[in-house]
Amino acid sequence: MQLNLSHITYAYPGGAAHVLQDASAVFPQGWTGIVGDNGCGKTTLMRIAAGLIQPDAGTVSPQLFAAYCSQDATDAPADLFGLADDWSQEGRRVRELLRIEDEWFWRYETLSGGQQRRIQIACALWRRPDVLVLDEPTNDLDAQTRTLLMEALATFPGIGMLVSHDRDLLDRLASRCLMFENGVVRMRPGGYTEASRQAANARNAALKERSTAKRELARLEVEAKRRREEASRQQGKRSRRGLDKKDSDGRGRIGLAIVSGKDGVAAKLSTAMDRRVARVRADLDAMPVAKRYDAHLDGGGTVARSHTVAHLAEGMLSAGDFSIHVPEVWVGARDHVVLSGNNGTGKSLILHHVRASVPESVQVAFIPQEVSAPERTRALAALAKADVALRGCILSIVARLNSDPARVLDGDDLSPGELRKLLLAEQLLCEPSFLILDEPTNHLDVGSLEALQEMLVGFPGAVLLVSHDAALADAVARSRWQTVFEGDVWRLRVL
Repeated sequence: MQLNLSHITYAYPGGAAHVLQDASAVFPQGWTGIVGDNGCGKTTLMRIAAGLIQPDAGTVSPQLFAAYCSQDATDAPADLFGLADDWSQEGRRVRELLRIEDEWFWRYETLSGGQQRRIQIACALWRRPDVLVLDEPTNDLDAQTRTLLMEALATFPGIGMLVSHDRDLLDRLASRCLMFENGVVRMRPGGYTEASRQAANARNAALKERSTAKRELARLEVEAKRRREEASRQQGKRSRRGLDKKDSDGRGRIGLAIVSGKDGVAAKLSTAMDRRVARVRADLDAMPVAKRYDAHLDGGGTVARSHTVAHLAEGMLSAGDFSIHVPEVWVGARDHVVLSGNNGTGKSLILHHVRASVPESVQVAFIPQEVSAPERTRALAALAKADVALRGCILSIVARLNSDPARVLDGDDLSPGELRKLLLAEQLLCEPSFLILDEPTNHLDVGSLEALQEMLVGFPGAVLLVSHDAALADAVARSRWQTVFEGDVWRLRVL
C-alpha cells in the first residue's frame, strides 16, 4: 500500500501565488517526516493528502481512508465521544497507549494543550485509518507525554505523515523525509539528521556548481567582448572608404580578402563566442539556488532600571477547580528563568499572574502558547498600517528567520509559524526589558528555533520561558522553577 501525489498545484483563493507548484511524492507504509521552512506549503500538501482540500491540478491516488490532526489542539475531534463511549478492547488499548483519563472527554475545552493533543491523536488512531497525517503533534507536550506519543505512533501500521520541527521525534520515527527545497519537494532517506545532512550537501554542491558557472561566464564574456572588438576592426579594414582612388594596391588587398573569406573569420569567431555565452548564461539561469539567510536574531531588548521586574507573594493561585501553591518569588532584571512541569500543572496560570505583577514602567513582550484569532487580526492590521521604516524592520527579522516577507505582508494564508515570527519581530522592536514566552517554539521550523535560542541566551534583560524543548531550556536557564505535586497539593518549587 502506498499513496501517490502527482503534479500537485494549489493556490489559496485570492492568493497572489501558488503555494504548491507541480509537487509529486510517493508515500509508502511507515512514517515519513515532512520538513521545510514555515510557509513553504507543508500543511497545505498534507491537507491535500488527507483529502481535506482538492488541488487545482494533479492527482491523489488511490483513494484511501485518512485521518488528520491539525496544529490547533483546541479543535475537538469530531469522534471525541465515540472513543469516550467505546469500551471494546481497541478503545481501551488506545486510551491506555496515551494514558487518557475517562473524565477528560467531557471537559475537553478546559484541558491543557498537551492533554487535548493526546485525545486528538488517540481519536485518530482509534479510527484505524490507512493514512494518518499529524501536523506538529508534539506542540504543547511535556517530555513524558512525548515519549508516550512516540511509543503510540510506532504501533501505527499504515502510511504515516509527520509535519514536525521536533528533531528527536523525526529521527526516532521517520524512515524518510520529504524535504521542501528551493520550491520543489524531494524525498530523502533517513530521519531529520540524515535527511538534512544530505540536503545541506546538495545545496553546497549546487552553490559550488553555480559559482564555477558564474566564473566561466565572466571569462567567456571578456573573450566575447575581445572578439567583437576584433571583428569590428576587421570590418573597418574591409571598407574602401577613405582609400585614394589611385591606391590600386590597397583596393586589391581588400578585394582579395573578401574573395578568400579571410576578412569574415573574426566575425564568425565572435558570433560563435556569443552563442557559447548565451548557452552558459541559460545553464546558469537553470540552476537557481534559493536565497537563505543565516537564521540569526539581533539581541534587541534592554535591562530594566528597577532591580526586579515581577513579584509573586506567597499563596494559592487558582483557575476553576485547579490550585497551585507558590512561594514568594521575584524575577530580577537580568534573570533567565525556565519554568517546567508536566501538562496541566499550572504553568500558564503562573505566567498569567507574573504578567499581572509587572510594573507599568517595565516593557514586557509576551508570546502566548496559542495565538488567538483576534490577536492574529490585530498583528496583521498593525503591520499593514506601519510606516515604511517600521514595516521594513519587522519584515527584515521575519526574513532572517527564513520566511518570505511578501507572504507575511499578504497575510491571507499565513501559517502559525509565520504568525509567531511576526509577533516576535513586532515585540522585539519595542525594546522590551522582560520576555515572557509560553512554548515559543510551537510551529517554528528548526532553523528559526535555533535562532530563537541564540537570541534568548544573549538577551540582556529578564526572561521567563516555558518550554518542553530540553536543549532550549538548558541553554537559556540561569535559574529554574518547577511545578510538582507534594503533600496532596500542587506546588511551585524554586530550584
